Amino acid sequence: MKSELILSKMDAEATDPVRYFLDTDDDFLVVNEWLGRTVEFEHTGYQCKVCGSDEPIFRMGMCKKCFFESPYGGDWIVHPELSKAHEDIEDRDLTFEKRMQLQPHYVYLAKTSGIKVGVTRKSQAPNRWIDQGADEALVIMQTPNRYLAGITEVALKAHVNDKTGWRQMLTERITEGSLTETYEELKAYIPEETYDYLLESPLSFRFRYPVLSYPSRITSVKLDKQKSFSGRLAGIKGQYLIFDDGRVLNVRNHEGYVVEIKL
Repeated sequence: MKSELILSKMDAEATDPVRYFLDTDDDFLVVNEWLGRTVEFEHTGYQCKVCGSDEPIFRMGMCKKCFFESPYGGDWIVHPELSKAHEDIEDRDLTFEKRMQLQPHYVYLAKTSGIKVGVTRKSQAPNRWIDQGADEALVIMQTPNRYLAGITEVALKAHVNDKTGWRQMLTERITEGSLTETYEELKAYIPEETYDYLLESPLSFRFRYPVLSYPSRITSVKLDKQKSFSGRLAGIKGQYLIFDDGRVLNVRNHEGYVVEIKL
């Protein structure tokens, strides 16, 4: 099989184990079917996911110009507490920002490399936790907009991590601790402004990933530096392809890269 495609983050189904897909122009590839097989990648170019140019990708699947000018690159995406659409204040495109920010958002706890706090649009669940390689997730709050979820996250991340250590996430190590117990400990730090949005019955999720073997040592593949490589696929977790020699490819970090894949 040979396919040329523009990489985007893998779609996923929360089955047991999780099923992963890559979109092509007119179809999709079931990535789980690659497990145990040798996969070859060749990086042949770029295509910005916003403007479609062949300029090198800067960040988040965008060329440098789009990253700094497009609403898809706004600071509020990474820092939800900076959202202002609820005040009718524009960052880059108020219509777009209202559509994205003024919708239900979850505040959650998840087990990735450790217990972390995070924010996601309700419509993105459960894929948000799969993207992070979470083994468990617990939704503790639903807010009507991104800003309220963001200020809650800021308050809680003073007491629990808000980042995923990807190297630890890609090992077989089990994250200790209880999400429910952590939630009870964190209740005292919920902002008064958002306390009423806490869920009476938090929503619980668990995930199992299609991994034949976990690496003992990890080497990250960067397609800018290594235009082509091949390896036997040993697992998929988060947005990472794990190869049996310890190399890993973060698919989401290569959004906008044009690649040829051979099996």
